[in-house]
Amino acid sequence: MHSWGTRLLAAATTAAVLLVAACAAASALDAFHVPSVEAQAHVTKINRFHKQINGNDKVTLTFSLSANLESLFTWNTKQVFAFVTAEYETAKNSLNQVSLWDNIIPDKDQANVQVEVKSKYPLIDQGTSLRGKKVQLVLHWHIMPNAGAMIRGKMPLSEFTLPDTYTS
Repeated sequence: MHSWGTRLLAAATTAAVLLVAACAAASALDAFHVPSVEAQAHVTKINRFHKQINGNDKVTLTFSLSANLESLFTWNTKQVFAFVTAEYETAKNSLNQVSLWDNIIPDKDQANVQVEVKSKYPLIDQGTSLRGKKVQLVLHWHIMPNAGAMIRGKMPLSEFTLPDTYTS
């Protein structure tokens, strides 16, 4: 006859093994899920483009974003972190990324995003190399699961060119 301590330990071990198996199955199933994100964005207005006192270029802009992120959600999705970046090249760096907007989407019901927003964060470049620069808007997402590894993805949206001169 086994003592109550041995029986409790056996039950806890069995429960832990079943929990690990469920988490592994969730991660394995998410690896086969291929989302089909539909999104578009375009800059509607460059609000201000100026040189800061410290010599850096600073841009604030307004853009519209239309994105259907419902396909990112599965039964294992806790939430999705979505953000829009401005990406451009300079002589110093082949890739510069600046976040302009972000949002946490807690469930599939709120995954259809339609916004026209002034950039939440300004586009600031170290130096004065933004004049006349081509900038690409890119939508990024991080899928945060209930169990398993976080999945990341991105989608280029549109390009625009900054003015050759500063504006107020």
